[in-house]
Amino acid sequence: MMDQDQNQSIEISVEQAKLLGSAQRVKILGTMLDTAKTSKQVADELGDSPGSIHYHIQKLYDGGLIDLVETRTVGGIVEKYYKSKAKWFNTKGTQTMDPVLAEDYDAATRTRISLRLQLNADQYEEMTKEFKELLEKWVNKTIATKGEDSKEYAVGINVVSTETFK
Repeated sequence: MMDQDQNQSIEISVEQAKLLGSAQRVKILGTMLDTAKTSKQVADELGDSPGSIHYHIQKLYDGGLIDLVETRTVGGIVEKYYKSKAKWFNTKGTQTMDPVLAEDYDAATRTRISLRLQLNADQYEEMTKEFKELLEKWVNKTIATKGEDSKEYAVGINVVSTETFK
């Protein structure tokens, strides 16, 4: 199997995107970016039950977002090591990747930040890179928070060109 560049984005279907509509699954993927891990290793890292983590890993695997990269038998127990296929997942089309981010979603807490910028191609790439770094930073922070009182939030950043191309 070819080792994919973990910084690369891969295209996914809307059905696959729905699997990412869970902060727990995003945290699980975050733990598997650089190193293949078992459900038990991920559960220990996240401070969650192995059964719950196994369920989410199976959904991610069945949905094609993670790969089974190794199977070992240790003391009669089969250990399966999984790794995320990519760091970033993109969908094409007009359907919202996360329905919670849709305009008509009724949320108790919502913060909207909107502005327009004039960017050249290099500035666009730099800004996109910085947004990704910021989101990665916060995913890593949430991986480190075990059992703390928290709420799940959906975060979406749309950068859309207002230029029409013919």
